[in-house]
Amino acid sequence: MEGGGHVACAAWIRRPENRNLVVVCRSRRRDSSPAVLELFSFDSVTTSLSSSPLATYVLEEGDPMAVAVHPSGDELVCSTTTGDCKLFELYAQEGYIKLVAKKLHVLEGVGPQKCLAFSVDGSVFATGGVDGHLRILKWPSMQIILDEPRAHKSFRDMDFSLDTAFLASTSTDGSARIWTINDGVPLTTLTRNSDERIELCRFSKDGTKPFLFCTVQKGDKAVTAVWDISTWNKIGHKRLLKKPASVMSMSLDGKYLAQGSKDGDICVVDVKKMEICHWSKRLHLGTCIATLEFCPRERTSINNLDHLKKSSNKKLHISNEVRVQQGLLSGVLVVLTTSVEWGAVATKLNVPADWKEWQIYTLLLGLFLASAVAFYVFFENSDSFWNFPLGTNQPSKPFTGSIIGDPQSSDDQNMWGAFGPVEM
Repeated sequence: MEGGGHVACAAWIRRPENRNLVVVCRSRRRDSSPAVLELFSFDSVTTSLSSSPLATYVLEEGDPMAVAVHPSGDELVCSTTTGDCKLFELYAQEGYIKLVAKKLHVLEGVGPQKCLAFSVDGSVFATGGVDGHLRILKWPSMQIILDEPRAHKSFRDMDFSLDTAFLASTSTDGSARIWTINDGVPLTTLTRNSDERIELCRFSKDGTKPFLFCTVQKGDKAVTAVWDISTWNKIGHKRLLKKPASVMSMSLDGKYLAQGSKDGDICVVDVKKMEICHWSKRLHLGTCIATLEFCPRERTSINNLDHLKKSSNKKLHISNEVRVQQGLLSGVLVVLTTSVEWGAVATKLNVPADWKEWQIYTLLLGLFLASAVAFYVFFENSDSFWNFPLGTNQPSKPFTGSIIGDPQSSDDQNMWGAFGPVEM
């Protein structure tokens, strides 16, 4: 991947044409290079981004701060330091792709936005400003659901629940709030001790466990706490990264939770066991990780797809497209990370691969055949079991003969033996 300005942020793009792209947002370097948005292709074989961008868009004013990609893969929104949010549409035809800028009048001049997020089904869009202003909008109509100027002191992080019922947000002052999307009102504030700071938040995405994961800093001690979203009670915590986290991400299937540190390490956690299954130390040596995002893959839960099917957004042709949009990686887990010093990096993770449907059927068939062979061998070598006690005048007869039958029945033998063949 060719250099330019410092990488401010990046994100995966799931394209309908069965491939994954990456949008990389670079800030300007004084007089040497302008601020740009670049699209790169991803090679699943080498686990790397292309050396040169497929498309480039030059930002005339300001530097990029955050980027969010619509689940359809056709649109993305980028916030800039000038206080505007810009909409970009992706047009692809016969191998050619380009970014076309569109105006978002509702989000012009709103100030620098620290957090941008689309809901899982793509029907809702939210922004969280450096000034603490929260905006929740319907997409693509841009109808305002909630406009709260004093949601936080300043936004730190935000995330939508799988069913788009809730939005969780955290502040730089250590507080965290929950918002209901349908009613457009604040629901609750997560409880914490006076010496605790809630920093990052991610909802569970497997469709079965209604949890909210948050990183909590208590002095020098960093833990990952879990809240039950049915009661909003804290149910436990565990030390995972064991150092302050700068970013957190949840895989699309909800099986893995990843955290990036302020000194360049990442860890990946098996959510079911709440145990670390992958470490990448010094991935961005000595630099704070700004972006951490799982690559879209086929490992998306059925519940996740069911929620997407209920979406009213016509741009998501779920019936045939969703599984294609999950990407080319089958059973391979990859994350995208960025930092100012080391740019954008795609990393293959050492985690167990998911079983494919054909593999499960093959295993079941193998077990059935193995049991059949074992039964036959057991039968052939177990005379004492199959030979039941016989009467004194009862002839011995093999068990297989009683099942399969003799080539010529005893009745036929008696008939032909007593009278012989009849001559006509």
